[in-house]
Amino acid sequence: MKNSSLRKRLGLLLLALALLGLIGYVLLKAGPLAPVQVSVTTVQQGRLQSSIFGIGTVEARRSWLVGPTQAGRVLSVRVDVGDVVRAGQLLGEMDGVDLEQRLQALDATVARGSSSQAGARAQLADATARREVAHLSAKRNQELAALGFISAGALEARLQEKASADAALQSAQANLGAAGQDLQRVQAERAALAQQRGNLRLLAAADGVVISRDAEAGSTVVAGQPVLRLVDPSSLWVKMRIDQGRSAGLAVGLPARIVLRSQASAALAGAVARVELVADSVTEERIAQVTFDAPGAGQSIGAALGELAEVTLQLPLSAPALLIPNASVQRAQGQTGVWRMQAGRPVFTPVRLGASSLDGQVQVLTGLQAGDSVVVYSQKALSADSRVQVVDALVKPAAQGSAP
Repeated sequence: MKNSSLRKRLGLLLLALALLGLIGYVLLKAGPLAPVQVSVTTVQQGRLQSSIFGIGTVEARRSWLVGPTQAGRVLSVRVDVGDVVRAGQLLGEMDGVDLEQRLQALDATVARGSSSQAGARAQLADATARREVAHLSAKRNQELAALGFISAGALEARLQEKASADAALQSAQANLGAAGQDLQRVQAERAALAQQRGNLRLLAAADGVVISRDAEAGSTVVAGQPVLRLVDPSSLWVKMRIDQGRSAGLAVGLPARIVLRSQASAALAGAVARVELVADSVTEERIAQVTFDAPGAGQSIGAALGELAEVTLQLPLSAPALLIPNASVQRAQGQTGVWRMQAGRPVFTPVRLGASSLDGQVQVLTGLQAGDSVVVYSQKALSADSRVQVVDALVKPAAQGSAP
């Protein structure tokens, strides 16, 4: 009996020790006392390919608004949205109301002015002839008076006739000048009215495509209000918006990679054509215009005005510098730094960073040396007294060919 009781107690003791060992193992390996699994990388020196990313919309570099120069009623619109037009093509007309009648009235006034001018010329010719006769008669009477054949009174009458003829000639010349000026004024009024009639014809300023029809026949529009909108489809570009904090290095000529929302699988080559001098102070963005490298590329792939596009600008390669993954950068104690592995334990090391790339790499200007090992990912937040276990990956990839 004593031996059986002793064996039972010994079994219970061994079982308790096994349970304590199991609990300790769990605490040390999977419990709160277990080391934190981390993945690390080695600081290496290299050149960074920085990029600038932004969202833009497709716009037309050259566009035109076609409308009247004065208020009026639309008589007809001859084209529709999507029609291709040529320079000088008639697109529509405005109602001239009484313009034709006013032109006819001015035509009659011009004809009357021409007749008045012809009459003034005839009067001038008559006055010129009368003046010649008066001058000859006065000269002859002066000679006769010198010989004493006529009286002084008769000579004075001839001289008065000469002065009257001179005055009549001056009056005829003035009337001819006035008739000519009246005719010029009426002709200028007629030319201005004819130009107004020409402005009633809405013509295409250049080759393009109609993108908007803003007024129909019978609508009343004011001066400058567009009836039609045209764009040059070969002048499409992307108006790109970039966060001001990430716009360092933005300049004209940078190569671009353009991905349209409707063509997500195809990337188009382009370049920065213009950087706007005025930034958007509300959205804190800078604006750049990016053109397609291939002429008419936007048109050939069917890009639509207003379509969204993702634009990536490639900056020149940076100078050689230390590079680390952006994911390894942490914020602790009000400082930016990384957890550097030293003697198997993590040590927080403040660093000063430089440029970064879209693939997750960032320059380290100070704080690290080539060959240092830094923590990239960890199961939970680290501290100075954390125990860590370095693993290749925190999440094991799924087995190839495993059953669903």
